[in-house]
Amino acid sequence: MSRAPQSFTGVSRVPNTDTYFWVAKALSTALGEACSDFLVRSIGPVPAVLIGFAAFVVAMVIQFTRRRYQPWSYWLAVVMVGIFGTMAADVLHVGFGVPYAISATGFAVVLAAVFITWKATEKTLSIHAITSTRREVFYWLAVISTFALGTAAGDLTAIVFHLGYLFSAVLFAVIILIPALYFSVARKHPILTFWFAYVVTRPLGASMADWLGKPVAEGGIGVGSGVVTAVLFVVIAAIVGYISVRSRGRYRITAAR
Repeated sequence: MSRAPQSFTGVSRVPNTDTYFWVAKALSTALGEACSDFLVRSIGPVPAVLIGFAAFVVAMVIQFTRRRYQPWSYWLAVVMVGIFGTMAADVLHVGFGVPYAISATGFAVVLAAVFITWKATEKTLSIHAITSTRREVFYWLAVISTFALGTAAGDLTAIVFHLGYLFSAVLFAVIILIPALYFSVARKHPILTFWFAYVVTRPLGASMADWLGKPVAEGGIGVGSGVVTAVLFVVIAAIVGYISVRSRGRYRITAAR
């Protein structure tokens, strides 16, 4: 949903958007939700959060040591953000009793603050301009905020508004068509449509993961969060492997020229 401006220089540290990007993004959000639920149920909330935080930190350190986009490190970071972002949003509600409406609003305010500061500092929010450490910091702050916001928004529609997980997924699938159709027709506001879609893919993927993984008594179909986690991990690994091979080929062609 975005076109790379020709004026930006330097090597990008994050991917351009295409079909594979959006598929991997949606699946990673579902994986984050399912894996978080599995860990919390299996080993308890406190150990799960500690492990999730440690894995998140390690993944971000690895990502920030890269000097150009590398699929495996980038998508590892996205998955870890998804897992820990889910835990962070759930802790606010379960651990501290913060209503989903308040947490969703709070995360929206945080995301807006990140965008305002990013724009004021770097003069652009384009993902094609992520060529420095400072811009990458803003990028990941925005990504983390979108994951937390999307988690709270998905729970808000499914639980508070009583839509259930399946109908919540359908709702967000319809919503995500808005920026997709607008950009495909108008070819305007690529940055806005990208970040709008990026936010909405989170509750879409999370709602589907909850519908598949949670017990029937909780509104799911009872496949199990562990099974959903394992299947999604294999699928995402295959997609990232393909992206890596394709990216390596393109990089070699560019370098040869």
